[in-house]
Amino acid sequence: MKVTVAKDAGYCFGVRDAVNLAYDTADEHGEVYMLGDIVHNENVINDLDKAGAKVVQSIDDVPIDKPLLLRAHGSKRDVWKSAKEKGMKLVDATCPLVHEIHREVKKLSEEGRQIFVIGDHGHDEVVAIADQVPDSIVLANLNEAKALKKIKKAGVVSQSTQTIENVQEIINILMEKVFDLHFVNTICYPTKRNQEQIKELARESDIMIIIGSFTSANSKRLTSLSKTLNKNTYQVTVSKDIDPKWFDNCKSVGISAGASTPDYLIKEVKDRIMSF
Repeated sequence: MKVTVAKDAGYCFGVRDAVNLAYDTADEHGEVYMLGDIVHNENVINDLDKAGAKVVQSIDDVPIDKPLLLRAHGSKRDVWKSAKEKGMKLVDATCPLVHEIHREVKKLSEEGRQIFVIGDHGHDEVVAIADQVPDSIVLANLNEAKALKKIKKAGVVSQSTQTIENVQEIINILMEKVFDLHFVNTICYPTKRNQEQIKELARESDIMIIIGSFTSANSKRLTSLSKTLNKNTYQVTVSKDIDPKWFDNCKSVGISAGASTPDYLIKEVKDRIMSF
C-alpha cells in the first residue's frame, strides 16, 4: 500500500512560531498565560499546559508577575488596551499574516468603505479581524452575501484559512451588490498551498486521511474540500481514531493535516497506516 503525506501538511509557520514562543516563554518565566487556546488542537494545548503555558478566560486570571501571550489568531483591541493599562508583560504570538489582515482592514475603512470579512462566525481570527474597525460585517456563505442590499463602497478581506472557492463565490455576489469594491486577497499562502496539494492527492488516492481537531475550522474545511473529490475521506484527531476496515482493498492513501496539527501526530498516523 502506497502512503503519501502532503508536503505541507500540518503546522504553518505562524502556528509553529506561536507554539515555540509559548514553550520558550514558559521555560523562561516558569509560566505563561493565554486568553483561550493558542491554536485549535487539544493535543497541542495539553502538551503546552504540561510545560507551563496555561489557558485562562480573563485577563484578571493572569498573575501580575507572569506574562500574557497573545495567540496566533489575533486579539480584539480591548485585550491589548486592558493588558497595557494593567502594566502586564505582553508576548505577541499573533501570526504576521493576521497582523497584515488587520492593517489592510484599517486602510480600507479609512477610505470610507463598508468592511466585509469573509469567514466563519465566532471564529477567533474572524472576531479579531472584524473588531479592528466599527460596523464590519462577517459573511460566511453565499446566502448571506445574497441577502445584502446594494451599497456604493466596500472593502473585503477574508479569514486566512478560507477556501478559495468560498471566497470566489461570495466575491462574485458582492460584485453585483457594490459599485466600488476593493478586495484584498488575504487567504494565506500556506493555506492555498495545502489546499492545492490535497486536491491533487484526493484525485490520486483510494483513501484520504485529514488529521486535525474537530474544533479546528481549518481542518474541517480541508476535510470538506477533500470529500468533494474523494468520497473515501476521513478526518481523525489521533492515530487511534483510524479504523483498519477503511483500508480493505486499498492500494494508495493520501494524508494531509490542518495548520494546527503537530508533526508527531502526522507521523503516528502514517506509522499506524503503514503497519496494516
